[in-house]
Amino acid sequence: MMSERKNPTGAASITTRRTLIAGAAIAFGGLAAGSKLWANGQQKTTEPQSTGTEGLLTYLHQEIAIQAVPHRVYEALLDSKRFAAFTGMPAQISRDAGGVFSTFGGLIEGRNVELVPDKRIVQAWRPGDWEPGVYSLVKFELGEKGSATVLILDHTGFPEGSFRHLDSGWYLRYWEPLKKFLA
Repeated sequence: MMSERKNPTGAASITTRRTLIAGAAIAFGGLAAGSKLWANGQQKTTEPQSTGTEGLLTYLHQEIAIQAVPHRVYEALLDSKRFAAFTGMPAQISRDAGGVFSTFGGLIEGRNVELVPDKRIVQAWRPGDWEPGVYSLVKFELGEKGSATVLILDHTGFPEGSFRHLDSGWYLRYWEPLKKFLA
């Protein structure tokens, strides 16, 4: 049963399934042990974990300028055929909030938590080699700046030691190929 709670303005609000899914994704995100990186886009290989202060990070923030309007960026991230075209790997992506996705031939999987067309995508996200039930939270915010899109990525709740390969992986597997695809 959903519970009612008060927000700081004193108005009542209802806890939704989306709120519960997002909270669960964050809560479980830090429980995974190791993680892997793709080699040549096909196989997983062990990569050294981040160490020192970097090894303690369980979140990352990136801002990327893409020379395309937000609608084209949104469609590339949520359309199975377009995603497969820009990554070069199979993708099955539901276009519904609550729907599941599998990208990079099953290497990444998860569920859409919130979808606001041309503005925001929030996903419970995980590499397939994490322990079952362990998810991080990925949020793509799309803003228009002239004929370009400013994409803000916030990836939170991933396991300690994963920062380095996730941070570089977003550029290598998403942003560079997406920019070329939409050029």
